[in-house]
Amino acid sequence: MDRQEKVTLTNLCMVYDDFGNVLIENRVSKSYSGITFPGGHVNVGESFVDSVIREVFEETGLTIKNPILCGIKHWTNEDQSRYIVFCYKTKYFNGTITSSHEGEIKWVNINDLSQMNLVHDMQETLKVFLDDKVQEYHGVYLNDKWNILLK
Repeated sequence: MDRQEKVTLTNLCMVYDDFGNVLIENRVSKSYSGITFPGGHVNVGESFVDSVIREVFEETGLTIKNPILCGIKHWTNEDQSRYIVFCYKTKYFNGTITSSHEGEIKWVNINDLSQMNLVHDMQETLKVFLDDKVQEYHGVYLNDKWNILLK
C-alpha cells in the first residue's frame, strides 16, 4: 500500500488585538470569495511558520510574530489529492495594514463576523480558531454532499 499522496499545503492566520478585533480579508477570487483570514500557499521547502508570516505580510502589510498553530483544516479532492490548511493565530504584529490584489483588509469586531458575507465554510472554520476543544476541521464527501467533521 502506497502511503504517499499528493498534497497542497496552505495556511490561514487569525490576527487579533486585545480589544476583540480580528483582521479580515474580503477575498475577491472567483473560486473563494467573501470574508476570511489572510493566508495562502506554503512554498516548496518553506517552513510552515515562515509561510504564514510571509503570507500575512503579502496580503496585509503587517509583520506578525509568534504565530501559534491552533489546528488544521483538510479534505480530499476529487483527484484524491489532499488539501491541508494550517490554522494559526497571533496578537503580535507591527506595521500598517495595506490591502492587496487578493482583497480588502480591515479590522472588525469578532462578534460581527457572523453577520458578514463569510466564505462558504468560514463559520465552521472559526471553531478551529476560537474553540480550544476543536483542533481539526475534516471535510468528507459522502452521499453526494460535503460533511464537515469537527474534532
